[in-house]
Amino acid sequence: MKVFQGIEELEKAVGTHLGYSDWHTVTQQQIDMFAEVTGDHQWIHVDPEKAAQGPFGSTIAHGYLTLSLVPMLVWQVYTVDGLRMGVNYGANKLRFPSPVPVDSRLRAGVELVSLVPGGGGHQLTARVTVEREGWDKPSCVVEMVSVLVA
Repeated sequence: MKVFQGIEELEKAVGTHLGYSDWHTVTQQQIDMFAEVTGDHQWIHVDPEKAAQGPFGSTIAHGYLTLSLVPMLVWQVYTVDGLRMGVNYGANKLRFPSPVPVDSRLRAGVELVSLVPGGGGHQLTARVTVEREGWDKPSCVVEMVSVLVA
């Protein structure tokens, strides 16, 4: 994990790739729990028998489940010491280019796109690419926007 000593040091990393998270396995239990919380019980997510006959050969994670893993994965890549808080501000350019079959292993790569004053602190934009092990096409690509307050 990369540890930045404050906003000034983080600013020097704009335009660089910060690294990768650990691998995380997406289980059927996670998919089922996400379906329960969101009310999205589509068969491609929660019916293993039917999904085995479907276009993906198994159940797949919800796209928004994949997106919801981004904070956990990103926190494994870097942190900024000396902050009072960091909050989500939004997302830009969200895409789900390929599915995440059950039991896939995912990791996130993080590139620091920009860091500018705004929102009562500094607005950070990071491009996060969620990769599936053994697959060429990413499962999720998003520019995450946060506000960091020192």
